[in-house]
Amino acid sequence: MVKKAELHVHLEGTATPALVKKLAAGNGANLDPSTFKSDGEFAWTDFWDFLSCYDKAAAAIRSKDDYRAVTYDYLRRCALEDVLYVETFSSPDHAAEAGISYTDHLDGIAAGIDDARRDFQIEGRVIVTCVRHLGPGRAMNIARAFTENPHPYVVGFGMGGDEAQYQPTDFKPAFDLVHAAGYQTTNHAGEFGGPESIRATLDALPVSRIGHGVRAGEDPLLVEELADRKIPLELCPGSNIATGLFQDYQTHPFRDFMEAGCIVTLNSDDPPFFATSIGKEYDRVAKAANLDLKDLQTITRNALDAAFCDEELKEKLKARI
Repeated sequence: MVKKAELHVHLEGTATPALVKKLAAGNGANLDPSTFKSDGEFAWTDFWDFLSCYDKAAAAIRSKDDYRAVTYDYLRRCALEDVLYVETFSSPDHAAEAGISYTDHLDGIAAGIDDARRDFQIEGRVIVTCVRHLGPGRAMNIARAFTENPHPYVVGFGMGGDEAQYQPTDFKPAFDLVHAAGYQTTNHAGEFGGPESIRATLDALPVSRIGHGVRAGEDPLLVEELADRKIPLELCPGSNIATGLFQDYQTHPFRDFMEAGCIVTLNSDDPPFFATSIGKEYDRVAKAANLDLKDLQTITRNALDAAFCDEELKEKLKARI
C-alpha cells in the first residue's frame, strides 16, 4: 500500500457520528437530532447547511481530553491506511464556544499526537485557523493568541469558512502578524469562490499554499501562474464532489492540474461528512485519473515537501515512502 500524507483536514470535522455521540454522552452535551441522517451519517444538503452541521457536531467537543480523543482517533484511522503525516486544521473559535482556552485545546491535540505516535508511528502537526465568516476582528484575536502562545506542534496559520464573506485583504493584518513571527500560512480559496478568490489571496496574503484552489481550472493563466510559482494546492476531490462542484471523480480536474505542472496534494477535508478518508481519496483518484504507484508516491512527496513542519522531520518521513 502506498504511503500517504495529508495537509488539509479539519480536526473537528474528522470526528465520526459515533465519536460525536460518545463525546456528547460523556460530557452531557445536548446534540441537535437534525445533526444525523443515520447512525453513521451526518445530515446536510448544501455547503452552507454543511457548515451548520459541522458546528453542531463540533459542539460535542467540550474539553481538553475530548480534543485528545478526536485527534488520537483520527490519526489511528489514518495509520490503518498507511499515512505517515497529517497536518490538521484546528479552530480555537470552536474550542472557545465550548469554553476551552486556546492553550488547553492545543494541549489536548498535542496529547493525541503524542499518543498516536507512540501507538502507530504516525506524525501529526497543527495549523491554527481563523474562520472567515466570523470576521477580521476575530481573526486578529486568533493571530495574537497564536503568536503569544507558541507551541512546538503548531507549524502554521490558515483560514477556512465561507469565501463569500469579506475579502482576503481584510485579513491581511492577521496573516502578516503570523508571517512576521516566522510561520507559513495557507488560505481556503477557489473552492466556492472562483479564480478571482485565488488571485485576491495571492495578492493580499503571504500564503505558501492554497487550500482547495480547484476553481483555478477555469483560468488557464492562473493555473500557469500557480505552476510557475510552485504554490502547492491542497486538493480535496471527495469534498468537491460531495458539495456539488463536480459530478464525480472522473470529471474532477485533479489530473489536469498535475499535467499543467502544478504541485498537487490529496486531502480528505472533513472525511465523515463526505463519506471518504485519505486512503479512499488516493484509491478513487488513482482509479479515475489512471495514476500509477509512482504518481501516488509523487503526490505524497509533494505533501511532505509542502508541509509546514521542520526539514529534519520531512526527510525522515520521505525516507519511509
